[in-house]
Amino acid sequence: MEVEATFTKDGFLRPVWIIWEDGTRYMIDKVQNCKRAASLSAGGCGILYECMVCGRQIHLFYEENYKWFVCRN
Repeated sequence: MEVEATFTKDGFLRPVWIIWEDGTRYMIDKVQNCKRAASLSAGGCGILYECMVCGRQIHLFYEENYKWFVCRN
Protein backbone atom coordinates (compact mmCIF):
# COMPACT_ATOMS: atom_id res chain seq x y z
CA MET A 1 0.00 0.00 0.00
CA GLU A 2 1.01 3.60 -0.49
CA VAL A 3 0.34 6.67 1.61
CA GLU A 4 0.38 10.25 0.40
CA ALA A 5 1.44 12.58 3.20
CA THR A 6 2.38 16.20 3.69
CA PHE A 7 4.48 18.07 6.19
CA THR A 8 2.65 20.69 8.23
CA LYS A 9 4.13 24.15 8.71
CA ASP A 10 5.28 22.91 12.13
CA GLY A 11 7.23 20.07 10.51
CA PHE A 12 4.92 17.18 11.41
CA LEU A 13 4.28 14.38 8.89
CA ARG A 14 0.54 14.10 8.24
CA PRO A 15 -0.95 11.26 6.17
CA VAL A 16 -3.63 12.46 3.72
CA TRP A 17 -4.49 9.51 1.42
CA ILE A 18 -4.20 5.72 1.64
CA ILE A 19 -3.81 3.95 -1.71
CA TRP A 20 -4.35 0.17 -1.82
CA GLU A 21 -2.47 -2.09 -4.24
CA ASP A 22 -5.49 -2.13 -6.61
CA GLY A 23 -5.33 1.68 -6.86
CA THR A 24 -8.34 2.42 -4.65
CA ARG A 25 -7.78 5.71 -2.81
CA TYR A 26 -9.20 6.62 0.60
CA MET A 27 -8.96 10.13 2.00
CA ILE A 28 -7.99 10.33 5.65
CA ASP A 29 -10.75 12.46 7.15
CA LYS A 30 -9.01 13.18 10.45
CA VAL A 31 -5.87 12.24 12.37
CA GLN A 32 -7.15 11.79 15.92
CA ASN A 33 -3.87 10.94 17.62
CA CYS A 34 -0.22 10.46 16.78
CA LYS A 35 2.31 8.69 19.03
CA ARG A 36 5.27 6.31 19.05
CA ALA A 37 3.99 2.76 19.46
CA ALA A 38 4.45 -0.90 18.60
CA SER A 39 1.98 -3.06 16.72
CA LEU A 40 1.81 -6.28 18.70
CA SER A 41 -0.25 -8.05 16.01
CA ALA A 42 1.96 -7.04 13.06
CA GLY A 43 5.29 -6.96 14.88
CA GLY A 44 6.27 -3.50 13.68
CA CYS A 45 6.97 -0.31 15.57
CA GLY A 46 7.18 3.35 14.73
CA ILE A 47 4.66 6.17 14.69
CA LEU A 48 1.01 5.24 15.15
CA TYR A 49 -1.58 7.50 13.52
CA GLU A 50 -5.11 6.89 14.78
CA CYS A 51 -7.18 8.08 11.82
CA MET A 52 -10.77 8.31 10.67
CA VAL A 53 -11.40 7.01 7.14
CA CYS A 54 -14.96 6.79 5.78
CA GLY A 55 -16.36 6.96 9.32
CA ARG A 56 -14.15 4.15 10.67
CA GLN A 57 -11.14 4.38 12.92
CA ILE A 58 -7.95 2.82 11.56
CA HIS A 59 -4.46 2.40 12.99
CA LEU A 60 -1.89 3.52 10.45
CA PHE A 61 1.78 2.93 11.27
CA TYR A 62 4.84 4.62 9.81
CA GLU A 63 7.82 2.39 10.52
CA GLU A 64 11.40 3.46 11.11
CA ASN A 65 12.32 1.84 7.76
CA TYR A 66 10.07 4.41 6.00
CA LYS A 67 7.23 1.97 5.26
CA TRP A 68 3.53 2.35 6.02
CA PHE A 69 1.07 -0.34 7.10
CA VAL A 70 -2.48 -0.55 8.46
CA CYS A 71 -3.09 -2.68 11.52
CA ARG A 72 -6.49 -4.30 11.88
CA ASN A 73 -8.25 -3.21 15.07
